Amino acid sequence: MTRWKEIESLIPVFKEAFQDVIDFDKFNNISITFHSTALEGSTLTLPEAEVLIDKGLSPKGKPFIHQQMVLDHYNALIETLKLAKAKSPITVELIQSIAALVMKKTGSVIHTPLGNYDSSKGELRLNNVRAGNHYFVNYDKIGSMLLKLVAKLNQSIDNVKSIPDILTLAFTTHFDLVSIHPFADGNGRTSRLLMNFIQHYHDLPISPVFYEDRNAYIDGLTNSREQKSLEPFISFMSDQYVKYLTKEISNYQSQRQDLEKGIDKSSRSGYSLVF
Repeated sequence: MTRWKEIESLIPVFKEAFQDVIDFDKFNNISITFHSTALEGSTLTLPEAEVLIDKGLSPKGKPFIHQQMVLDHYNALIETLKLAKAKSPITVELIQSIAALVMKKTGSVIHTPLGNYDSSKGELRLNNVRAGNHYFVNYDKIGSMLLKLVAKLNQSIDNVKSIPDILTLAFTTHFDLVSIHPFADGNGRTSRLLMNFIQHYHDLPISPVFYEDRNAYIDGLTNSREQKSLEPFISFMSDQYVKYLTKEISNYQSQRQDLEKGIDKSSRSGYSLVF
């Protein structure tokens, strides 16, 4: 079975399972936030992120900036999902608004010879940046490249119909935005949120990039850039999607079996089952 066929077979099972689950969407949003911020260096665990978001209780011994990263991402995700549900037109300004929410409490004014810009407001960078040995596009090309990205996305988003085509668009947009790297910080988080926007726009399960697969994630990005082919990254992301769907369905089925035996482990997952 190909990865796409596997995904197409898993999605109906996933949707049917979680239509009966209390607070699954909320817990899933927290989980996606945990993974996305952990990829960027947050040291909060998933239970700590859940308590922080759900109860407003700060974990002891964890950097305040990491807590702010988590709260900002969660709020940015909620807003992204609202925009997607409303079928909001995708614009450069919309992407900047998501980036601003991602960096709301952790961004700052950056001073450059060309002027100052504020990462907490989603302003485009005015300096050149690199990650490892990779240099991203020059700052003076960011605006035109974002316009091209937005035009391509708006042309495609209502025309893709099949699950493989929708997810390919989501994963490609993720790759394109993170490769442009338009902001001083928060590019990965913003790119993954734009991917979630496209998934939610088409009523597909939104999904994380798992923090434990960070090295493979970086390899997927690097290999696609070096090979000038999207195949390595899309292959990685489709594997991540299968991993996500399979893991959640397995957790659901395990809990259902436990409940039928009179064992309640729902508190360990963050959501509850209703039958």
